[in-house]
Amino acid sequence: MKKFNLVKEIISIDKPAMMAAVNGGKPFGITIRGEIHQPPYDVRSCYIFQGTIERPAPSALMPTKPKSLAELLGGNMQVVEVEDRILIKAARNWQEIIGYNVRHADYDDTTGDGVAEFTDSELEEIGWQATEFGINYRELVECIEAQCDGTLLCIENEGENYHFSGMGFIDDLPCARKQCFDLSVKRITQVLNEDESYRGATLTDDEEEALVFFGVVLPAESSSAQ
Repeated sequence: MKKFNLVKEIISIDKPAMMAAVNGGKPFGITIRGEIHQPPYDVRSCYIFQGTIERPAPSALMPTKPKSLAELLGGNMQVVEVEDRILIKAARNWQEIIGYNVRHADYDDTTGDGVAEFTDSELEEIGWQATEFGINYRELVECIEAQCDGTLLCIENEGENYHFSGMGFIDDLPCARKQCFDLSVKRITQVLNEDESYRGATLTDDEEEALVFFGVVLPAESSSAQ
């Protein structure tokens, strides 16, 4: 997956298209690729802005100072105009960006609790079954991010005060399902062969169910103890 870290990325937008959207008085969205979209928004795109630009009504008694483009977009983003391009750094708009995108994310890593579930039912079944043998969602997510196509939309500040918050959008779900399934089989087989606590132990019903789900056969020594 491609990591799109808004702390580092600059979104470049065609200036005429941007100004047409701003002055059009209709809802529009700006994607991380610098595209301008109108509703209904594409659920597989990631957005840094969605909304309608409302300009203050003119008044002869109290003339209003024209707002900058950054102010018109909400005031949280850094905006620079360079010839025929609009350049935006959107990290400061992260809380709003979560709201635009999280309901379409395949997994949510924006809270202190970490990834707790997948929205895809097949991936979620793999994750749920894998937890019976101590495999957590973080391991599965790291496998997906390393092996499969998609976008990790995030803010990540490195260094002493490290901070991360992100959402995952998987383009290749068959790849994600296979990688997570294969990883779980490998890890469960390793646990059963190397973890002494499983030798001679009676597995729980949930552990037995997980073995059937992943097609893992107990080592001979362990199975003879059942």
